Amino acid sequence: MKIYLDVCCLNRPFDDHSQERIRLESEAVITILGRSKTLTLLTSEIVDLEISKIPDEDRKQKVVLLSSISKMNIAIDDEIISRAKELKKMGFKSFDAFHIACAEKDQADALLTTDDRLLKKATSQGQSIKVRLENPLRWLMEELIK
Repeated sequence: MKIYLDVCCLNRPFDDHSQERIRLESEAVITILGRSKTLTLLTSEIVDLEISKIPDEDRKQKVVLLSSISKMNIAIDDEIISRAKELKKMGFKSFDAFHIACAEKDQADALLTTDDRLLKKATSQGQSIKVRLENPLRWLMEELIK
């Protein structure tokens, strides 16, 4: 199973855990990363670029370390750029459009994000999105039931 984690997911373990939702999502992300032997974890050049923009150097290094667990790095090509442009016209933010385009191109089974706005936008687009977008906690709970 191919799983693409966006930068929101990779950042979640380093967020303030005083809110139960954040703590649970963090644990879900760590559990998913811990399953790297049974899951194919995807990353991309756009993940690397977004991580490079994290202003806190300590946090940036921690997120880079988590990202390095991924097995496959998707290179940005003309097809991804073209698809990202289509997604931006649908109202997706630039990084989000590229994450979706990368996950679609590599036929990920799921793109995981903790970004509620992105999840809502993807749901509203329905069949226009060719990859399942899901919150990591919800995705993990569904996978554990199977």
